[in-house]
Amino acid sequence: MLEVSELHSFYGEAHVLQGVSLKVAPGEIVALLGRNGMGKTTTIRSIMNLRQPVVRQGDITFRGERLNDLPPHAIARKKIALVPQGRRLFASLTVMEHLTMLKPASAKHGWTVERVLDTFPRLAERGQHRGNQLSGGERQMLAVGRALMIDPELILMDEPSEGLAPVMVRHLETVIASLRKEGLGILLVEQNLYSALALADRIYLIETGRIVHHGTAVELQADPGSLQRYLGVH
Repeated sequence: MLEVSELHSFYGEAHVLQGVSLKVAPGEIVALLGRNGMGKTTTIRSIMNLRQPVVRQGDITFRGERLNDLPPHAIARKKIALVPQGRRLFASLTVMEHLTMLKPASAKHGWTVERVLDTFPRLAERGQHRGNQLSGGERQMLAVGRALMIDPELILMDEPSEGLAPVMVRHLETVIASLRKEGLGILLVEQNLYSALALADRIYLIETGRIVHHGTAVELQADPGSLQRYLGVH
């Protein structure tokens, strides 16, 4: 589905990604893990071709089609959704406005407003509240719900559990696992190692812009040397 090959990305003259390669298949959760500042969010931003960083070398393909030269909105139309770090909601828009901005509320197929509200009942209670009136957990629910409204085939999730209470993390894990069962591919950037290990089929470890380990979650758990060296976990 998604294939990133020998990706080199820059912020100005800072060479951040130095040959990153990874793949995500349909119905697969792939986690990209590493310490802060190693290039995880830069990888997500490079795939979506946001204004920064600048990709200078490498290929990003989705279902065999090259994405490098497409603007972000055209990439989203390929059914690639982004749940960005920090949620990035519109402070002045209500929950319902966030969920209806991307396609008509009368859409009959795929993800509808009703289905999102069934998945996240708290959002139904907060439907007329603005983005800046929501709790952190509610904002994350809305960020995921907004992404689902484009009926994605691939979702890029950047730190979805950041700042959430344990009960909300567990609910989010259940939702993510259910999306995999529907055949969606998910690239998950996550600081919560235990959540990532519980969800991911495969894991890439990134260190200073390079992939330094690739394997299954089971293999990583059985490799304390890599956990200690690259994640600082005993």
